[in-house]
Amino acid sequence: MRNVIAVITALLVVTIGLGAPAMAADPAYKVLVFSKTAGFRHDAIPAGITALRGLAAENGFTVDATEDAAAFSTANLAGYRAVVFLLTTGDVLNAAQQTAFESYIAGGGGYVGVHSAADTEYDWAFYGGLVGAYFSSHPAIQRATVRVEDRTHPSTAHLPATWVRTDELYNYRTNPRSAAHVLATLDESTYSGGSMGADHPIAWCRPYQGGRAWYTGLGHTIESYTEPNFRAHLYGGLRYAAGVAPADCGTAPTPTPTPTVPPGSVLLSSGRPVTVSSTENGSFGGSNAVDGNLGTRWSSAFSDPQWISVDLGSVRQVSRVRLQWEAAYGKSYRIETSTNGTTWSQVHSTTASDGGVDDITFAAAGARYVRVYGTQRATVWGYSLWEMEVHGS
Repeated sequence: MRNVIAVITALLVVTIGLGAPAMAADPAYKVLVFSKTAGFRHDAIPAGITALRGLAAENGFTVDATEDAAAFSTANLAGYRAVVFLLTTGDVLNAAQQTAFESYIAGGGGYVGVHSAADTEYDWAFYGGLVGAYFSSHPAIQRATVRVEDRTHPSTAHLPATWVRTDELYNYRTNPRSAAHVLATLDESTYSGGSMGADHPIAWCRPYQGGRAWYTGLGHTIESYTEPNFRAHLYGGLRYAAGVAPADCGTAPTPTPTPTVPPGSVLLSSGRPVTVSSTENGSFGGSNAVDGNLGTRWSSAFSDPQWISVDLGSVRQVSRVRLQWEAAYGKSYRIETSTNGTTWSQVHSTTASDGGVDDITFAAAGARYVRVYGTQRATVWGYSLWEMEVHGS
């Protein structure tokens, strides 16, 4: 009788197993965890690395953890599906490393930002768009209610609609909702010290310039990294960023077409005289925008309108202007040309720049002077350009 029961039991196990196949595992992939700090250093960094290594061991991916910014080279980044900025602070990458990371994202790479990743690289416009919003302030660590907006994203699908937890709760300089898909918000009525009002995003995601970005403002405390709900939140965000878990994080903006540079076009503005409407202070003069150095910039007074003009020395045929903005950029501006510096003609205008690099081509125009005339700032600061390049023949 016992033998008959054993046979029946075995058949049932096989039948159930065939009827409910195991979920397919993610393909193997590698993640770079970067935790360099140039400001405040969180004591939760080791716990965060341990948690990510544990998630990797449990789920079949690989983690490399480093604080060496030299890891941000084109060749090295190519081996990773996602890069986690884990509790980073301050300026952590130089210009060449930033360029390599921008290329990595443009090639389909993923970004995960945790907590003070929003307190990182304030002077890098690309990163500002990637993280979604910069840190402004925070009250004391306390208990608060997180309200989950998206119950389908892999980073929030497991969470209750109201998630009560204890953490350091960031206020941000801007609300990311207009540019990102918000996954969860803070209910400011459940704690003290919130400054963003009824709409206070705390986790979000978005396609970004060819890649994917996911950010959570949670994760300040050591205890967060042993909390099952937070670990699953972090893992789900990582899976989205790595491209192994599909999710609706909004539609990527239509990419700006690669400009067709007319034959014989050359850089005309390098080192040429510049005049500006104003400067933030003596360190940010207009000549910084034509020196070819991505570590120097022109920055204006904090008001509208403002302008910067380059004197090409003689009338040239101008057909392209390339603007590399700092985190403070012009949302609305005109490109204007002039033969005498007095009478100006508009060759391009926009009311929807999103910062980063604006590479603009237009029908060739005869001009000695080329001016960017800003009419609306995107931030509370001024207009700030790393470089203004004028091309033509």
